[in-house]
Amino acid sequence: MKRVKGKFEVYGINKLLNYLDSDYEKNVPRVIEWLEKFDKDGQYKNVYKSVRKIMTDSENNWNILLKSIYNEIDVESRHVLMNNFIINASIAGTKVRKSIAEKERCNVPWAILMDPTSACNLKCTGCWAAEYGDKLSLDFDILDRIITEGKEIGIYMYIYSGGEPLVRKEDVIKLCEKHSDCAFLAFTNGIFIDEKFGDEMKRVYNFIPAISIEGFEDATDERRGKGTYKKVIDAMDILKKRELPFGISTCYTSQNVDEVGSDEYIDEMISKGAKFCWYFTYMPIGNGAPTDLMANDKQREYMYHQVRRFRNEKPIFILDFWNDGEYVNGCIAGGRRYLHINANGDVEPCAFIHYSNLNIKNNSLLETLKSPIFKEYGKRQPFNENQLRPCPLLDNQEELAKIVKSSEAHSTDLESPEDVDELVSKCKAVADKWEKTSEKLWNNSPAGQKAIAYNQSAVNNDEI
Repeated sequence: MKRVKGKFEVYGINKLLNYLDSDYEKNVPRVIEWLEKFDKDGQYKNVYKSVRKIMTDSENNWNILLKSIYNEIDVESRHVLMNNFIINASIAGTKVRKSIAEKERCNVPWAILMDPTSACNLKCTGCWAAEYGDKLSLDFDILDRIITEGKEIGIYMYIYSGGEPLVRKEDVIKLCEKHSDCAFLAFTNGIFIDEKFGDEMKRVYNFIPAISIEGFEDATDERRGKGTYKKVIDAMDILKKRELPFGISTCYTSQNVDEVGSDEYIDEMISKGAKFCWYFTYMPIGNGAPTDLMANDKQREYMYHQVRRFRNEKPIFILDFWNDGEYVNGCIAGGRRYLHINANGDVEPCAFIHYSNLNIKNNSLLETLKSPIFKEYGKRQPFNENQLRPCPLLDNQEELAKIVKSSEAHSTDLESPEDVDELVSKCKAVADKWEKTSEKLWNNSPAGQKAIAYNQSAVNNDEI
């Protein structure tokens, strides 16, 4: 009965998306009215109110973003991605993942991040992949098996990193073709996005690049190499001309934080056609990685405020993975929402945590989700009640050392294995300062105040 109900729900959402496609501005209010009739308990009352407010304000940034998606993105591309992302990955897949997680007693992630290759055409300052060379890769059959096994347990979202994943762009497209029910995204430097590849993207429709960029021309070329910025902008122009969706991936460091957190930068990326921005902060991963690129507590606080302001003002969807823990209850790694498989096949909790117990070449995907390091992650999450300190390395570094040692995980850096105590020591000074700065932010935030009130209520009930 549950399966039949699920099919009807998916069918209903499909019809809903088609209805919105016909005239989204006219039909969104009608859809809201329709949904309200079924929401007898008023569970999503505030959501409906917010959507109505957005749709009645032509100057609202979310309204402008929605218009740009419907007016600037190819209809077929939008339709395929909304089906794969909303229906398969986020609705139908969620029920399967939840069922498997309960049955197998392990986390089942929403997305899998994997590295088709360690090879890269650039050598960016502070990037661990720059040290690996082109020695490691996951062949097509392994990548295909990961996706096939993932779909069996409800995972329809796949993200590529590296190295530079588009070194393997023919295989990337073949996987998009074979798994046309999945959504694919890649963190890419964008240099391999040429006219031909743009045509291939438009043929398969289910691939979105997140193009790495470090700011404007000087900042990008300083870290990624002279001439890189121009090639990145050329790639964006190719995608925009074909009405294909894309976003940007930006790493903020001590050197570029003022620039990439500025209105001018975000406005320029919007004008180039970017629909989303994923912010990361620099992590000193690997022996010899420079620590002076780490953003300090005041710079991270600056990004905290800027991103929240942008969300109210800019027509672009923005995530800041280190400052947005309050929206996802802390750290999302360790299979809780995602995991990472490196180019050697080692299954890691996170792209920034290079420790593992099992390799995908020798184990099924489900087996790796039950590995000791993943179990340790699951037992300890969230790592801090202050959800502006979500990370077990950068924010709670004693936690990562405990996890790695108790799970007996090994370093996956084949060039120069990194001792976990040495890794966390590099982050200690920054973490200590952020602990104090973030505490003030958390205590004054709506989420923090709600958590404090809840904890105080629990204490009072215990006393009674």
